[in-house]
Amino acid sequence: MRIAVVHRDRCHSKKCGTECIIYCPRVRTGDETVVIGDAGTAVVSEELCVGCGICIKKCPFSAIDIVSLPEELPNPTHRYGKNAFALYGLPIPVPGKVTGLLGPNGIGKSTSVQILSGSLRPNMGELDREVPWKEILSHYTGTELFEYLRMVSEGHVKTATKPQYIDYIPRIFQGTVGQLLKTTDERGQLERYVDAFSLLPLLDRSIDSLSGGELQRVAICACLSREADFYFLDEITPFLDIYQRMAAATLIRELAAERPIMIVEHDLAILDLVADTVHIAYGKPAVFGIVTQPKGVRVGINQYLEGYLAEENMRFRDYQVVFERRLHGERPELEVLTEIPSMKKAYPDFTLEVQGGEIHCGEVLGLVGPNGIGKTTFARLLAGEEQPDSGKMPQALTISYKPQYLKADSDETVEEILRGCTNRFESSFYQHEVLEPLALVPILASPAKTLSGGELQRLAIATCLSREANLYVLDEPSAHLDVEQRVKLPRIIRNLAQEREAGIMVIDHDIYLIDIISEGLMVFSGDPGRHGVAEGPFTMREGMNRFLQTLGITFRRDRSGRPRINKPGSFLDREQRATGTYYYSEITKS
Repeated sequence: MRIAVVHRDRCHSKKCGTECIIYCPRVRTGDETVVIGDAGTAVVSEELCVGCGICIKKCPFSAIDIVSLPEELPNPTHRYGKNAFALYGLPIPVPGKVTGLLGPNGIGKSTSVQILSGSLRPNMGELDREVPWKEILSHYTGTELFEYLRMVSEGHVKTATKPQYIDYIPRIFQGTVGQLLKTTDERGQLERYVDAFSLLPLLDRSIDSLSGGELQRVAICACLSREADFYFLDEITPFLDIYQRMAAATLIRELAAERPIMIVEHDLAILDLVADTVHIAYGKPAVFGIVTQPKGVRVGINQYLEGYLAEENMRFRDYQVVFERRLHGERPELEVLTEIPSMKKAYPDFTLEVQGGEIHCGEVLGLVGPNGIGKTTFARLLAGEEQPDSGKMPQALTISYKPQYLKADSDETVEEILRGCTNRFESSFYQHEVLEPLALVPILASPAKTLSGGELQRLAIATCLSREANLYVLDEPSAHLDVEQRVKLPRIIRNLAQEREAGIMVIDHDIYLIDIISEGLMVFSGDPGRHGVAEGPFTMREGMNRFLQTLGITFRRDRSGRPRINKPGSFLDREQRATGTYYYSEITKS
């Protein structure tokens, strides 16, 4: 069985020499294996294609993918059309539990939810007709999904959804936060949710004036407040600090005792804490996706990190994610890039106090703490954009900064933006260490304003790292990146730090990413929005222990070396709290 997919947003037949047609061996023999369709994009015949892969290599825009699948794979659950994405399998909502859906972006998670919510009828791979529900239900007879899909077919399932890209909300709703939330208060829990998410000061604010973190909290609150038979939350963590993530996790677990909830989340620490079971979605993004049967959350996440599904006997990644133990010893002995003096910066409503320390050349530092605690102010002090009220930086560093919130309003293409940031664009190092790991090659010809949230984030990371600087500061680079992309990010950043002998600071709330990427840690504490204190840099062990103690959570490591949040009140949680060891680096049996 062969799947041919033409990415229509990348296919620019008027800008190329139609290499896919010219070099196709079947076309040369007289067959119409590849033609230019009415829409001006290539159309590939899956029946005639022999899977040689020549068109894939010759296409200058990487617009074609051809994948050979095992013959025993059943008909797809849904396919969007000829030369379009195909989904195999569906996750199973379970009453009284949180079901996780884990996989890369573009693998079919949103399609699965559209089917489960009743907004999309699966076509079972039949492109020329509308498949009746009777045939669909016949296919699922005897499975756990039968009864649920029967209710969907009869229109008896009401769904509440928290979308992935929350920036679309202001385009749909005009008004204040309070007005929006009142329309969703169907369970009588709004007042409690508003208090849990600290939304009271925002109720009179206009929706279009909110920051990303504020909008995310409003979106989660609105979803959980609705009366529904099935709740779906697509990425709850972007732009939220760890305190807000823990609050969201607590409320989701509470609601799951009454209603089935499905969650897509790339922050593995939060997914591990919230979910009871996980379905792994694998395949090739934007080409095809396969959803596995449910697995225990620990087993499922570990198999995903390993890249091998034991029950399916399927290796879907040629490398495994390893949590390196070396990162948790002493900070490396490197040349000092700059001294951080003790200093203070006061604004009318906020004060930041910075304790002294050092930043080393070629070192990656993690910066952790709640939102509004002064991390961005600290970066501006280092860059010389702000002057401290007391204390003085020995020199103003050349700093390259990736902001937390991104906007895409440029008509320039990805390639034009990157070429404007670096003269190394053609170098082998830049191609192999930046463009390829960040998967930017296929979208080089795409205008920035057409990019999705994940693509825009990868472009922003590349833009920041492309500039010449002494210090690079990346503010929440993990937002909208899937697990696969987060896995590659530490290697990209470390290699650039060593190659340029520059310092790199990563501000992020994904503890897994901070754990993998950092060689030292700065901890910000205090009263968010009023007073912040920056301490460190510490060793990873000391810094994480300080940080987790303020959160009131403990971490352990399982056999894979993966850090896991202990269940509150469990034996390990009580034991670590008693000894003051919140960040536990030894491997445990579970």
